[in-house]
Amino acid sequence: MSTQVRKKIRLGDLLVEHKVISEHQLMQALAAQKTSGRKLGKVLIEEGFIDEDKMLDFLSRQLHIPFIDLKYYKYSADTVRLLPETHARRYRAISLDASGDDILVGMADPTDIFGYDEIANILKRPIRQALVREADLLKTIDTVYRRTQDINTFAEELGEELSANDFDVSQLGDNADVADAPVVKLLQSLFEDAVQVGASDIHIEPDENQLRIRQRVDGMLNETVMKEARIATALVSRLKLMASLNISERRLPQDGRFNIRVDGKSIDIRLSTMPIQHGESVVMRLLDQSHGLLNLNQLGMPDDIRERFQKIITRPHGLVLVTGPTGSGKTTTLYSALNLLNKPETKIITVEDPVEYRLPRINQVQVKPSIDLTFARVLRTALRQDPDIVLVGEMRDHETVEMGLRAAMTGHLVLSTLHTNDAISTALRLLDMGAEGYLVASALDAVLAQRLVRRICESCIEDYKLDTHEWAWAQQIIGEKTDSIQFKHGAGCPHCNNTGYHGRIGVYELLEINHDLANALRMNDAAAFNTAAERTASFRPLVMSVMDLAEKGVSTIEEAMRISGDINIDAEDFELPTPNLNVELEDISTEH
Repeated sequence: MSTQVRKKIRLGDLLVEHKVISEHQLMQALAAQKTSGRKLGKVLIEEGFIDEDKMLDFLSRQLHIPFIDLKYYKYSADTVRLLPETHARRYRAISLDASGDDILVGMADPTDIFGYDEIANILKRPIRQALVREADLLKTIDTVYRRTQDINTFAEELGEELSANDFDVSQLGDNADVADAPVVKLLQSLFEDAVQVGASDIHIEPDENQLRIRQRVDGMLNETVMKEARIATALVSRLKLMASLNISERRLPQDGRFNIRVDGKSIDIRLSTMPIQHGESVVMRLLDQSHGLLNLNQLGMPDDIRERFQKIITRPHGLVLVTGPTGSGKTTTLYSALNLLNKPETKIITVEDPVEYRLPRINQVQVKPSIDLTFARVLRTALRQDPDIVLVGEMRDHETVEMGLRAAMTGHLVLSTLHTNDAISTALRLLDMGAEGYLVASALDAVLAQRLVRRICESCIEDYKLDTHEWAWAQQIIGEKTDSIQFKHGAGCPHCNNTGYHGRIGVYELLEINHDLANALRMNDAAAFNTAAERTASFRPLVMSVMDLAEKGVSTIEEAMRISGDINIDAEDFELPTPNLNVELEDISTEH
């Protein structure tokens, strides 16, 4: 048995004894602890009496155990799973290394003697303790203890049940023992797994002999294939019941929504079904309502763009458009703007399809084309409701564009979105949709275009040498500066599921309509508009914003090229400089 400190330690007394905190601060923390029931160390950190890193370093030295930063620790998922998930979460512990006679176990609270004894009893081997940061420990647990095995197990059970019994799945919602039904267990595991990995969407796609379940994580789809194709009908029927849709209608698309709670989080599910060759495809958008709305300061906008955008949206009238493809964060930006503008003296009406977040004090209307409750019709009525600000979910047709522009010219601030690739093409798109040039020139104040790019995983970030094509492309974008930049990428590790990326960050370009741009719009002159936009001193294209992140080591050259789209560059026309970027084949990650 490893010789470690096992006696009960009074953390507060130790901190006071070594003058890390004062006696008065300890008394305050103990009082707060009685109210909240949280651990003393956490209370001390939250009250600002001690920095978390300082606390960890102090405990490590006092207990004579190492501190391990899980962000950079290369663990084995199989080793972590030696400790069951329930015990790992309960005791805030994780098994990290079982290569010797004992097991290295990281604990957020190494002074927890009861937890230590329970873990030793479960693992049946001597324990070496290490200190880990609790937040990183919980993230690692979420990453490792995926619900993939549960999903496959419940899918097999459901397949066997469907084979053995011809039960009517339409009665599933009325079954008193529904909690025990494999289809419900499968869906529970599916949602839990999606929330743990931070998935934004779940796709259920039946094929002829198999079922594909895909999750969109950090903008990319991850696929799980199941051989139990028969379960697709049961899954779709159950989801339709949850969303109050017609389970007997399989020939037409349907849209609905429902709310679930997963690990204490309130998740709003937006569901869309579509008939395909082998059944119905289902896509669910997951919206975590428990986080609350972000404000503009939390979006990650560069300071200059945020300050300009904030100034624009506080004007009394005009049209402001936020653009980008589906999943680029347009809705988050607009809701953040509304969060800033939502005041008792301001009347705000939104016209959305669908209403994604419920906001207090704001009149939100969901369009329903089936009963002719369209964007244009609701907007027409909304303008008779004496609003100061109107948010139109999307400029979809000529009538909506026309009404939005006229509303912006008659004393209203109008916020809306368009699905366009960049800020410059957005204004021209309004002209293509039939809007008069003089209307666009007079009403349009600014266009904010945005994308979400993937962040390099902090746990496996390393230097990266550009290959010939990447170097040639970067030369086209930023010129000779390319040679002086040390680009980075993620090598791939358990923390990022070997993708090299973890999380996303927004990139933005903001085009304010000045006199020259307005004149070009008034004349319907696309060439003049493009030229004037490129000459605007405050305008910076999206690709330059991504290159800024690549230069800082936040994102990669791969992401910059993906965001910029297909740019035809003949790499043979360029020669790599030497010796800085002379690339050996083995030095380039196969992922790139």
